Amino acid sequence: MQKYEQKYEYEGKSKTVRGGTDEGTVVISFKDTATAFNGEKKEELSGKGILNAAISNHIFEYLAKNGIKTHMISVIDQTSILAKKAEIIPVEVIIRNIGAGGFSKKYGVEEGFALKNIVIEFCLKSDSLGDPMMNESQITALGIALPDELSLMVKTALKINDLLRSLFEKASIKLVDFKLEFGRCEGEIILCDEISPDSCRLWDSHTDKKLDKDVFRRGLGDVLSGYAEVLERLKRA
Repeated sequence: MQKYEQKYEYEGKSKTVRGGTDEGTVVISFKDTATAFNGEKKEELSGKGILNAAISNHIFEYLAKNGIKTHMISVIDQTSILAKKAEIIPVEVIIRNIGAGGFSKKYGVEEGFALKNIVIEFCLKSDSLGDPMMNESQITALGIALPDELSLMVKTALKINDLLRSLFEKASIKLVDFKLEFGRCEGEIILCDEISPDSCRLWDSHTDKKLDKDVFRRGLGDVLSGYAEVLERLKRA
């Protein structure tokens, strides 16, 4: 059985990261913690880590099979994966297919608004600053990412969107919007972090029932039943 270093390199709101089998790897473990509004709302939901790990792993394996370079190496157990160690680029790439959430509030459009085109947004990863929105020139001006890196991140995000919309459509789920994180690893830009109901808005294709973290954010009921439903539908898709 492989041994892993126990020293945590990072502990976030929903995951922990510690040293892996060598200097080039890390172990990422999903926690049961649910948070919203930059940690202002927080609760422990038993089993959430297992569900998020299973969903994210399923999606990352699907993306890898379809040509997306990711940090994932292998599944260790129900809540942990072995991943490539990457320098995380502190910008979230947000893809919006349907108007919802903060977009609807900011621009005064009804949730479910059919956007005329895909919207691409960027947010600086900074809880202390409230994750402010950024544009491409601000990102490059601050040296957060080079122009060619940013271009590749956008191109990859759009390809991921096409792949995920196809996958979720088979599961009778609308992919409303989602956020992605990328990192630098061995001279390449790769997909990192997770893709789960914590980082996506997912609605039932027929009823628009919410199957994502908005259930927790808005106090709409049983959070984990939606996550479990997403996992089961993806397995059948």
